[in-house]
Order: sequence, then structure tokens, then C-alpha cells
Amino acid sequence: MNLSPRKARTVSAVGFILSLFIFVFMLIFGAITQVLAIFILSWHVFVGLLVWLVLLIQFYQRTLAEQEKLDMIQLSNSSQGGTIFSGDGNRMAMLAVAQKRSAFLEKWILPISAVVIGVFQVLMGLWLLRGFVLNESRLMQDWSAPTHLFLGAVLLAAISFICFLFSRFATGMSVETLWKPLRAGGSYLLATAIFGFALAVAMVFAQYKYTLGTTLLNYVLPVLIVVLGVETLLNAVLDIYRPRVAGQYSRAAFDSRILGLINEPGGILHTVAHTIDYQFGFKVSQTWFYKLIEKAILPLVLFALLVLYLMSSFVVIGPGQAGVIERNGVPVREAGMDSPIRTIKPGLHVKLPWPIEKAYVYPTDQIQQFSIGYEAGEEDLDKKALLWGEKHYEKEYNLLVAVQKDSSEGEDFAGVVPVSIVQANVPMLYRISDISKYIYNHKDPRELLDAICYRELTRYAASAKVEMDDASPVNPESKKSLLGAGRMEAAEELQRRIQDAADKAELGVEIVLLGLQGVHPPAEVAKAYEDVVASVQEKQAIVLLAQAEKNRILTELGGSIAEVDALYNLALEFERSKERGDAQKTEELETQLQTAFVNVKGTVFRILREAESYAFEQINLIKGEGIRFNGQEQAYRASPEIYMKLQRLMTLEEGLQDVRKYVVVVDKEDAQVYIVDLQEKLTQSLYDMDLGLDEN
Repeated sequence: MNLSPRKARTVSAVGFILSLFIFVFMLIFGAITQVLAIFILSWHVFVGLLVWLVLLIQFYQRTLAEQEKLDMIQLSNSSQGGTIFSGDGNRMAMLAVAQKRSAFLEKWILPISAVVIGVFQVLMGLWLLRGFVLNESRLMQDWSAPTHLFLGAVLLAAISFICFLFSRFATGMSVETLWKPLRAGGSYLLATAIFGFALAVAMVFAQYKYTLGTTLLNYVLPVLIVVLGVETLLNAVLDIYRPRVAGQYSRAAFDSRILGLINEPGGILHTVAHTIDYQFGFKVSQTWFYKLIEKAILPLVLFALLVLYLMSSFVVIGPGQAGVIERNGVPVREAGMDSPIRTIKPGLHVKLPWPIEKAYVYPTDQIQQFSIGYEAGEEDLDKKALLWGEKHYEKEYNLLVAVQKDSSEGEDFAGVVPVSIVQANVPMLYRISDISKYIYNHKDPRELLDAICYRELTRYAASAKVEMDDASPVNPESKKSLLGAGRMEAAEELQRRIQDAADKAELGVEIVLLGLQGVHPPAEVAKAYEDVVASVQEKQAIVLLAQAEKNRILTELGGSIAEVDALYNLALEFERSKERGDAQKTEELETQLQTAFVNVKGTVFRILREAESYAFEQINLIKGEGIRFNGQEQAYRASPEIYMKLQRLMTLEEGLQDVRKYVVVVDKEDAQVYIVDLQEKLTQSLYDMDLGLDEN
């Protein structure tokens, strides 16, 4: 059969025009509908447009070369006479301009075109990724509200069908060696058809708020463009080292091998069959079993896909779980529209297949946890001791709390905002109590619960107390510090507040436990806080010692603190009654006070008893002195001289009782002088010593 490049040139021209139309349509329609995947797919079509342009130039040049070759053959056979066109083969070869131009094009222009196309694909794919897909601000601004999804799906399906038919026609022509370059354009059109069908289906689902398909295609399409560009560049580099055989077809670098796997799957099967035949040593591909599998492989694959799809009609709810079913995006209710949402319990349940009905399963009995005020890393889980001066977790957030202003602060603290910074590590445990409220009342219930926890923690911290001056047993009614004994009460109050806020927001959760694992100052200022705490504790120790001393004194005074307080209050009331001038009340209180003093124990009892004893003793002594004085007066009146001498002798006796006395009896007329040494001798003299020499 005589094949001509004219037909391939015509197909290339049609492919070029078709790709140009599809590119312009998708570019404009993607901007109108705000579907980013259509806009990205249009640039894939543009790459196919470049491929068809190169193929059109290639087959056009081949057509000129073929026409030139026919003209030269006709000229060489038409005239036997001498003309300017007659001559040997070398002269005829010099006149083959179109053939040389065709050879030059396929040797140099095609590889250069492949490199240009590959570079364009890589740059375009990266630009689409970074400028649109990964640029969230631009994505939300220009591509966040897609419209005309059903219309776009229908038009895309029609265009994809046309691309599929034309790609099959071009690929069928590429079976012939002369037309093999058409396979490159057919592969790009087939890829456009496949992704166009996929995008049409995804747009139908997007109409029902299932945007996973379009989102996935937003990432897949630019990545595919980059991958195909890299493949084209690698093929261009490998073609440099690939030997060329004259007369053998040389595959162009832009003829994608990856797309060829989809465009010509039969080639893969034949390659596998030949490989198996070679390994086993006989024609395995000719056996009945292989032929049966070859014929039944498609029905088996379709049946497996159908079974997998029908398996989406079964829902298994595990123990401790619950779920709800949505039909076309609307939750299924028990009876009517006003009835509660139907909740499926643990077990096997049947529903309509996806995407008509979808099941959402949540662990309702499982205790879930998240952290407030910190983010823990894997290495933080092994830490046991929480010290103020160390960093506890990977991320810890500061919490602003108010502090009490001291009136004793000087001018150095004037204008200083009375706030302080602490860090709180609050793990919280919760479970889902109402699954319908948890799913449908809010878009992201876990994020909302996290925001509620931070809000209530901030509010509580703003009214809490971090100073430790009054938080002591001396003043048990005072507000306790978050940094000390107040953490337990703070945890209970925070749990109550968070639960009330969650119930008010109808979150459908139950707060199981909230623990203030640690409330501490930032590590940078922990030393200053520790100094303040040490000072407060020292002050509390002094106060406690004073209180103990007070209790000891009161106990010693009255036997017990209660008795002393009662006695004090009674005495105070007695004094006030005297000041008011209420005589009757004062007399009653005086009687009660005397009775109370009599019954009191301790040092007061001892002092009162000693005072009574002393008074009794003094009274009796005075009485005795009076009686003795009366007797002395009577003796003096009876004999004054004798009484005076007697008193003198008695006085001498009392005064000289402990004094050594010497009695010297002399006569008045005696003139002898007596010298008496009245000093005490510290040592004995020789005359006083007893030497044992007795007189005979």
C-alpha cells in the first residue's frame, strides 16, 4: 500500500486547530467558572498544541520532500536528451533541496523543539503550582467560588469525547511507520480526554459540595505537566547517545513514553507475553489458559471494581463508636424533617452506595485529649519533673494575668502596668456526648472547643491571683495563688466554666477531666519568682511562729484559747457597761467576771491564788503586829526601865547573833592594859601548832 505524508499532514492540521480551539475555550471558560483545574488543564492542551504544530511542520516538510522526489524521478525518466536537469546522481542529489531540509529538520529541529517543549512544561508546571495551587491567598481570592458546574461538566465531557475519538484515530494511523510521529499528538489528546472526563465527574460532585476531586486535580495536573517536561528533557539527552540506524524510525523526544503506556496498552501486553515465552521456553501466550485470561481480564477487572463499589453500601460501626448517614449531603433523620438525626450504633449497617449516601463514624466513648497552653514534642513525653527554671515543652504560650498594686511602691514603679506573665500547662480530656450536635452545629468542633478553652483560661487568669502573700493557713479564707495551693480549685472552676460554655455553644461534648499540670513563670524570670516565693514563705514562717507563741501564752494564761477569748470578751463588755453607766448590767457582769476568774485555769488561776494567799498572809501579819504592839505598850507602862533594857538586849541578841563575841571582865580600878588581836589568821603560827611536846 502506497502511503503518503499528505494525510498525516491533514490530520496534524486538524489536531492543531482542535487543540487551539480547546485551549482558548478552556482558558476562557475556566476563568468564567472559576474552576482552577480547567485553567490548569488548558495549559496541558497548549503543550499538545505545540506538539501538533511541530508534527504539522514535520509532515509538511515530508510532503514537500516526497513531491520533490517524485518530480526528480519523473524528470529523470521523461527525457533522453540533454537538458539542464540531466546528469549523474551527484548532480541530482544537489538539487534535492526539500529532502535535505526534511533531514535537517528531523535531525536538529525536532530535538531542539523537544527541549523547548520540555523546558516550557517544567516552567509552566512550577508556575501553576507556586502561583495558583500553593498560593492560598490567590486561591481564595480568585478561585474560591466556582459557578456553572453542571454546564461546565457537560461541555468538558463533550470536548473529552471529541478528543478521545480523534486521539484513537491518530493513534490508529501511527501504526504505520511513516505516520508514527502522530502517536505523540494522539497521546496528548488522550490525556486531555481522560483528565477532562475526570474533571467533569469531579465538577458534578463539587455541585453537591464534594470538592475532593477538584482539589486533587488541582495538584495532579501541574505535577503531571512537570513530570512530562522532565521526561521530555531526559529523552532529548538520551537521544544524543542513542545510535541511529538508517531507515529505522527514531522516536521523537516529545513523544511521551508515560502517555504511551495509556495510549497503547496492547504493546505492554505483547511485551509481557514475549517475555513469558522467552522465560518458559515455549509459547505460553498460545495456550488456552493464557487466551482465556486475555479474554476475561477486562470483565474480571470490571466485576472487581463493581464489587468494590458495592462494598461502600456496608458500614461497620465498632464498639464505642457511633455514626450518622448523609444522603446527598443532608443527614438522614428518624422520621421527618423535624425529627432528630438518626444515629447508628455499633454493628453492621446497610446504606445506599457512595456518593449517594455517606457515613461518618466518630469514637463517642473514647476519651480524647488535647493540650491547652503548650505543644508537646515526642521528646517531651518522657519528662517527669516540672521545674520552673527549665523549658518543659517544645512550645509554651504566655498567659497575661493581673497583679495587685502595692501602695508601698515608690515612684520607680509609677506608670508600670500591673500585669504579669505566667505559663499554664493544661491537658484536657473530653468525649463526644451528642454526635449530631458535634458534627452539624459547627464546622470544626474541636477547633471551637480549643478556642473556648483558651478563652476561659484567659478570663480566669485575668481575675486570678499569682501573689502568695495571703495564701497561707493564717488566712485560709483568702484567695489562693495559681502558683501554689490554688491550682486544684482553679482546675475545678475552669472545668465548670468550659463545660458551661460548651453546652451553651451546643458542641455536644463532655469535659471529663481538666488538670492544671503546671502553672509557672517563664523560665527566663523563674529565679526572680523563686526569690519572691522564698520571701513569702519566710514571712509566713514568722507569722506562724508568732501565732504559735500567742497560742502558747493564751493557753498558759487561761488553760485554753477559748476560755481566754471568753474572759476577754466578758471583761470588754464589763468596761463598756461601766462607760455607759448601766449599774445593774455592770453589777451582773462583775459577778459573772468574778465567777469566770474563779473558774479559769492556767497562769491566771495561779496568780489569783497567789494574790489571795499573799493578802491573807499580810492581813494576819498586820493583825499580829497590832497584838504584839498592844502587849509591848502594856509592859512598858508596867516597868519602863526594865522594858528598855530588855529591848536593848534583845536587839543586841538579834544583831550580834552571827558575830564573834569576846567577854573581858575587869575592875574599874584595874590599870592593866589588855591587847587582843581580833583579826582572823589565815595560817597557824608556830606557837599555835601542836608539836606533841607535852609538859612533864
